[in-house]
Amino acid sequence: MKKNDMRIKVSIVEDSRGTRESLTELVERAQATRCVGAHPDGEEALRKIPLEQPDVVLMDINLPKMSGIQCVAELKKSMPATQVLMLTTYEESDLIFDSLRHGASGYLLKNMPPSELIQAIEQVHAGGAPMSMQIARKVVNHFSMIKQPQSDMEKLTKREHEILVLLAKGYLYKEIADQLGITLSTVRAHLHTVYEKLHVQSRTEAVVKFLSRD
Repeated sequence: MKKNDMRIKVSIVEDSRGTRESLTELVERAQATRCVGAHPDGEEALRKIPLEQPDVVLMDINLPKMSGIQCVAELKKSMPATQVLMLTTYEESDLIFDSLRHGASGYLLKNMPPSELIQAIEQVHAGGAPMSMQIARKVVNHFSMIKQPQSDMEKLTKREHEILVLLAKGYLYKEIADQLGITLSTVRAHLHTVYEKLHVQSRTEAVVKFLSRD
C-alpha cells in the first residue's frame, strides 16, 4: 500500500468463492478502489471488518448462516459511517426494504456491468445512494402506493425543501453545498432535520417519499 493511498477501501462479504475472487480482482484492478478484506460469511465479517476499517462494504444478501441483512445491522452499530452496498440476485421488495431499514445505502443486482459496480462504490462513498434501475423502480412504486401525509412536507423550511429537491435530482452533498452557497456541515445538519420531519432514516427513504408525494 502506498503511504498516501487515497483509494476507497472496500471489504467484501460473499459466500461464493468464485464470485468473491472476481469481486476482489475487480476492486483491486480499478484505479479508485482497493480491497482490504474478503469474507465468506457474516460471522467472519463481523470479526474482521472492524479491524479493516473499510469505507464501503459489498454485502451479499444470501449468506449461509447469518443473513447479509443481519450482518449489516450489526456492522452499523459499531461502524455507522461505513457505507454498505447490498449485492444480490433477488428483487423481492421485502428484502430491499429490510436492507435499507437496517442501514444499507444501496441495493445492486449482481448481473450489473463491472464498470457500473465501481461507479456505485464511488457514488456511495461520495454520499450517493446507488440502486440498480429495476430496484429503484420497485422502491418508487412501493412508496407511490402509500398516501403520504401532506403535513410532513409542509413541515420543511424553504431551505430544507431546496436541499431535498437537489437530493432527489441526484446531487451529492458537496454539490448541494456548492449549489446553495453553504457549508457541507450545514447541508448535513439540514438533512438530519429533514429525516426527522419526514420520519425516515436515510437519504433513499427521504427521496422516495419526496418523489411519491401527491
